[in-house]
Amino acid sequence: MTFAQRLEQYTLKHPNDVLIIEAEIEGEPDCVMVFRGFSSSLMRSTAFDPDVPVLPETAIVLRADRLRAPYQPDNPQYLDRDLDRDQLIDLCDRAGV
Repeated sequence: MTFAQRLEQYTLKHPNDVLIIEAEIEGEPDCVMVFRGFSSSLMRSTAFDPDVPVLPETAIVLRADRLRAPYQPDNPQYLDRDLDRDQLIDLCDRAGV
């Protein structure tokens, strides 16, 4: 299972969590939201095919936040802030995904 798939599976097991991931993808900045098993870029178009990863394995995770769903940009409710890739992996490990 890829890193992106693990994050999607995590949000399926924790439907009240939203992950907002700031990353560098192919040298370009991106911000990806992962919620209830789906990933979507907040900065660029997202493929219609859910099997096309929004967050490729080559992505460099700059930071990530875990928020309470539903996500409200004007009133975010943070559960964790400034997570790195290793901390996201640990989150998935603890969730069994």
